[in-house]
Amino acid sequence: MAARIYQRPKNAMQSGKARTDEWVLDFEQTEARRADPLMGWTGSGDTQAQVQLTFPDKAAAQAYAAKHGIPARVHATPPRHLKLQAYADNFR
Repeated sequence: MAARIYQRPKNAMQSGKARTDEWVLDFEQTEARRADPLMGWTGSGDTQAQVQLTFPDKAAAQAYAAKHGIPARVHATPPRHLKLQAYADNFR
């Protein structure tokens, strides 16, 4: 029951940065997904893959994983690159 810890990325569909300061702990799948023969939906019996816990910082997420004996990998947050550009640059 391994887990991964990462910082939530900015939503690509919106310009706001809400909830990007949260850290997320979610469990990796232990069972393969399979298609339901009647409906065609994919699913599995692994209920831990549905669990997603949020924490205010990375240390709190790591402390939770250590306290409950969960082997967790921390994924580093990629740096944000700002493209600073003026409106006048469109006419160069």
